Amino acid sequence: MADIMMYNVIILGFAFMFVFTAFQTTSGIEETVIESVQQDLNSTRSEFEGSGYYSLAIIYGVFAFSNWLAPSVVSLIGPRATMFISAVIYTAFIAIFLSLKVWSLYMMSVFLGVAAACIWTAQGNFLTINSTSETVGRNSGIFWAMLQCSLLFGNIFIFFEIGKTNAMYIIESTRTTIFIVLTTVSGIGVLMFLLLRQPPPRDETSIQSTELSPDAEAKLGPVQSLVRSFQLLKMKAMLLLIVCFFYTGLELTYFSGVYGTCVGNTHLLGPKSKSYVALCGILIGCGEIIGGAIFGLMGSRTNKFGRDPIVLLGFIVHIIAFYLSLLNLPSDSPISDTFNHKGYIQPNLAVALVTAFLLGFGDSCFNTQVYSILGYIFPNDSAPAFALFKFTQSLSAAIAFFYAKHLLLHWQLLILVIFAVLGTLSFAMVEWTASRKVREGYERI
Repeated sequence: MADIMMYNVIILGFAFMFVFTAFQTTSGIEETVIESVQQDLNSTRSEFEGSGYYSLAIIYGVFAFSNWLAPSVVSLIGPRATMFISAVIYTAFIAIFLSLKVWSLYMMSVFLGVAAACIWTAQGNFLTINSTSETVGRNSGIFWAMLQCSLLFGNIFIFFEIGKTNAMYIIESTRTTIFIVLTTVSGIGVLMFLLLRQPPPRDETSIQSTELSPDAEAKLGPVQSLVRSFQLLKMKAMLLLIVCFFYTGLELTYFSGVYGTCVGNTHLLGPKSKSYVALCGILIGCGEIIGGAIFGLMGSRTNKFGRDPIVLLGFIVHIIAFYLSLLNLPSDSPISDTFNHKGYIQPNLAVALVTAFLLGFGDSCFNTQVYSILGYIFPNDSAPAFALFKFTQSLSAAIAFFYAKHLLLHWQLLILVIFAVLGTLSFAMVEWTASRKVREGYERI
């Protein structure tokens, strides 16, 4: 049984790594690519009026509300089929950049939002039923580290591909090559979902719950799964965690779309500033991978004093990253190209790369512990619990991508700092309550 469970965790990690190598790379350069299409005077699409920020806002907005139905989909067709179908839609979204049109961009953004809700709810469910109370932290870390390799591999390719030219934007031939490769990579990930095996029946070694029997979640139908999602909102622990979930969505927007765009738009960094978008993505990926390895694979040691010190570390790292962003980047860099503007210091590539690493490392601190605490507190409600997590996270991301097109950098950073404080405090309160309950002999909140 343990061999099958570990096999599923590894294959799950590889499948997501391939699909999200393509998607996260695409989302990181989407606004830059669309700006390049608009600047390409030799392109028949030079009048293209789409927006990468708005596309991502649509994705995460639809993602948010689709999460209410995602547990029903997972319950109806199972997590493996759900992930496979959703991955096909991810691949189709990436393929539209080979012949970009406004209508196809926004239409596929809607479809992708639905697919994202389903694939992430199914992933959380599938990871939980392939884990025990002793291995849930380790498995979360393994999955997270493998997933974040997508940032590393995809952006290495983008960095060298864009760096071949000295153009101030990404030329059409380069864009075509990029999206042929990314579509192919995503297709490989789709095929890997077919290799997942049926998880073994849950027994006494599986994650247990006092509210539901080990097989209770499997017996919930689509309607019951939706009802259970609303029932979880009545729990104090979930209401507190929602504040933390909201912050993870805001910082997801910043590191996955806004920060890279800011760096690419800061031309005082040099003539190849657009290629530095990918270089920052590589450093973000390094931070994510290292964080996932430390706090997941070495979870038995790093979690010795609880999950809250790790989240506090992530908070401190992010505050430093936000401060460096404020110093190093022009205030109008999220909105347009800046040729002569600077922040409080002369824009510096080394500072930009350090900031990118800190953003990735801090994100891994938050997300590995969120995955861990959800698997611990809501083991047999994993599909509804993960749906609520993704609902809140994606809703805040949609809001942030919408205002990213309009707010100057310092206002965006102020919002991030406020919610970083609130999110860290709310997570700590849940962790302290859970620890106290365990010490008093209770199995869960």
